[in-house]
Amino acid sequence: MQRLVIRALVTLLAVFNAGCANLTAGNIFSHYSAQNDDVHQAVLYGNYKQAEESLSDQVAGPILDNMEKGRVYFLNADYKESKSAFESADLAVRKQQDQAVISVSETTKSLSALAVNDNFKTYEPADYELGFLHLYLGLTYVQKNQLDGALVEMRRANQVQEKARKDREGELEADQKQMSAQGLSPNLGSILANYPDAGSKLKAVQNGYLFYLSALLYEANRDLNNAYVDYRRALAVAPNNLEVIRGTMRVAQRLGMRNDLKLLEKQYGQVEPLPASKSRIVILDERGVVDSLDSWKLSLPLYDSRGNGALYSIALPYYSDKLRPSFPPLSVNGSKADSNLIADVDLMASQSLSERLPSIIIRQALRVWAKDMIRKSLTEEENIGSLLVNVWNTLTEQPDTRSWLTLPSQIYTSSMVVNPGMQTVSVGGQEYNFELQAGNTALVWLSRQGAHATIWHKQLGNIK
Repeated sequence: MQRLVIRALVTLLAVFNAGCANLTAGNIFSHYSAQNDDVHQAVLYGNYKQAEESLSDQVAGPILDNMEKGRVYFLNADYKESKSAFESADLAVRKQQDQAVISVSETTKSLSALAVNDNFKTYEPADYELGFLHLYLGLTYVQKNQLDGALVEMRRANQVQEKARKDREGELEADQKQMSAQGLSPNLGSILANYPDAGSKLKAVQNGYLFYLSALLYEANRDLNNAYVDYRRALAVAPNNLEVIRGTMRVAQRLGMRNDLKLLEKQYGQVEPLPASKSRIVILDERGVVDSLDSWKLSLPLYDSRGNGALYSIALPYYSDKLRPSFPPLSVNGSKADSNLIADVDLMASQSLSERLPSIIIRQALRVWAKDMIRKSLTEEENIGSLLVNVWNTLTEQPDTRSWLTLPSQIYTSSMVVNPGMQTVSVGGQEYNFELQAGNTALVWLSRQGAHATIWHKQLGNIK
């Protein structure tokens, strides 16, 4: 085993000479959140152009680097470049998922991670990040009025969500039993969608934003069956969201789902159809920026039987408690639009870290042992001073803080029935105007950070 550890160091030196996408001074002596703090801060304050200028190449590999680019370009209204970046990320994900065997390069990266830190491992995006990748690819199609392309991405996103739910079925069912034991009433959406009623845990692994957008697009495409499936899924995740409730009941009524409609009306009351003389505005309101992972370090001295030892750094990623910025309410034609939470990305990110933490800790323990074996071998055979090795160990131990850090923090929905004609959506000091015909529904998408917002709308047609 000791030979294997020494081989890791030799391999690492070979990679230095050969070159590697993840092998940068930043990844050796720093971590992802620190290297991308300028981008994160720029997006946090709504400086989208500055964020675009701060983007780096070859920090985390083609998946995460391109997801960050796609999101920043999208916020900066550079939709062509955004779509290209998201497509590059998607292609890289497909290549990663199609890789049937462990390649020589992957073995090299694993050995390098053992000798240095986990930033040398190939980045594997979390399920919630893959869902957002397809969601934003879908939005690039919506923005270009290409509904068919958007629906393809919604289907792919739903496949990711379904896999995530099945992978965590046991945990969700355990949480459901605990809730039932505490006498909590069941979630009607979970019943209709055949989901475990797991409370906040379900919100942490299922994306209500994705389900609601997918349902809206299916409804606009007159595919009521698929729309109803996704409305029920959204209701399971966000049972108190008024837009989800109204959409679920609206489509249940049109499909003639009498038993479901009775249950829905008993819990939520009746929903009125859109009058032919009126119009509807539905708003998807992204707010803030998801938390970035911080670094937690602890120094640990290790000694052998002869009293010789070294100081090792243990570095772990964690989310610190941070205050979320507040945002002024939206208004439509001068009237305040009530907002309802549909997704909490901070919660999803925190849940993802919790799931990964046991394996992170195990690798951390293995790396401390491996570095100690390397130190002993080098100090005995090559007469290299322990002080130099200690400095190397301390500087190179960096936590793996890689995550999609330009995603929004939370997403809210709003809707209003309005008179047809010119509409004005006010976001802070910014106004957005568009025209809407009688009987039609318009989707308004906006993402706001700091005092700035990116906003656009699309016509969804006659959604009753």
